[in-house]
Amino acid sequence: MSKPVVAIVGRPNVGKSTLFNKLIGSRLSIVDDTPGVTRDRIYGDCEWLNHNFLLVDTGGIEPYSNDVILSQMRTQAEIAIETADVIILVTDLNCGVVASDYEVAAMLQKSGKPVILCVNKCDSVGGPAPEFYEFYNLGIGDPIAVSSVHGHGTGDLLDEVIKFFPACTEDEDDSEIINVAIIGKPNVGKSSLVNRISGENRAIVSDIAGTTRDTTDTFVENSFGKFNFIDTAGIRRKSRINDAIEKFSIIRARMAVERANVCIIMIDATEGFTEQDSKVAGIALEQGKACIVAVNKWDAVEKDGNTMNEFRKKLAVDFSFMSFAPVIFISAKTGQRIDRLFEMTAFVHSQNSMRISTGKLNEVLAMATARVQPPTDKGKRLKIYYMTQASTRPPTFVFFVNNAELFHFSYQRYLENQIREIFGLDGTPVRFIIRERGEGKK
Repeated sequence: MSKPVVAIVGRPNVGKSTLFNKLIGSRLSIVDDTPGVTRDRIYGDCEWLNHNFLLVDTGGIEPYSNDVILSQMRTQAEIAIETADVIILVTDLNCGVVASDYEVAAMLQKSGKPVILCVNKCDSVGGPAPEFYEFYNLGIGDPIAVSSVHGHGTGDLLDEVIKFFPACTEDEDDSEIINVAIIGKPNVGKSSLVNRISGENRAIVSDIAGTTRDTTDTFVENSFGKFNFIDTAGIRRKSRINDAIEKFSIIRARMAVERANVCIIMIDATEGFTEQDSKVAGIALEQGKACIVAVNKWDAVEKDGNTMNEFRKKLAVDFSFMSFAPVIFISAKTGQRIDRLFEMTAFVHSQNSMRISTGKLNEVLAMATARVQPPTDKGKRLKIYYMTQASTRPPTFVFFVNNAELFHFSYQRYLENQIREIFGLDGTPVRFIIRERGEGKK
């Protein structure tokens, strides 16, 4: 993307995520006193003095840790440093300069990128405390006093950031970008799919359930279109959620579904369908999102000539409440059918955004009611005067009738099937609004 990239780095618990949220004006990154809460790179749009740029929050850098997760967090931060145009090094006034600050500063100086030193937690009113001047020892330049909680000094910080931007930056038109949320229960391979799609280790992958906590965005452009893939935390049963941080992660996952155009519902081929898979799918269905069911780890399944058909038939029963969603069998590990997944994502998005003229809709309605007469009750027959499409994403249709109580669910399902048969609407739910003529909606 054409926007400049600004990375926020530093050791754990110096307030990087708090500063990130303050600068973008949204609580996108999880903030908690527990070290290591932020693990992957979190992206957010930021604007200052007519300059639009991409801000990146990273996990705390522990230079010498051998812990698996902490070492991968360090790798994620290193990737952010490599891809950034400007780097903000965040330190903590209350702790002063510690050994880890020197190590991180040395790492940044080797990168050759512009580095701005931010001394966070300068919350008191008045001039900086005497401890503030200690940060000159890092050899990065003049430190900037900031309070990420109150917002003090953030303007001075951003003034320094934009000095290193190119003279003119053109904003990319994001109207054509399809936001795709990858959702599912823990350990189905969501982060592995993101890494395969992006061609890099974009998200930490581990067998430890709950490794992904924040939602992470990955932009991809190819022959099928422009996509923003949103990796989310695994959604597990409420009874199994004990950690407060994990509760925040699941809220983030639900928020990711809200801002998505398409939801890829991932299930584990080696485990098959579970009750939790249906609950995850229900979140996307409730919000009217275009959906794809992606059966991951297909490479690990022993197959014969009929394995896929049998699996597909079983899913048709298990996902009967969203029979409109296409099913694709993939392997994030080997890349099997990933190109087909891109193509399918673009297609279901177009179906979710489809608008049908009132004239064509009423032609189909006339044929359908002539083929199967509307229901009657106690000698009174349902009359459907006409229908029209009220909105898209999802396609929503309004029926004007004489009596809403006569419009039984079974006849609504019949009309839905007739509409889908003529216009497609594959991969997207549809909604019906029933109105009695001359009265309010029921």
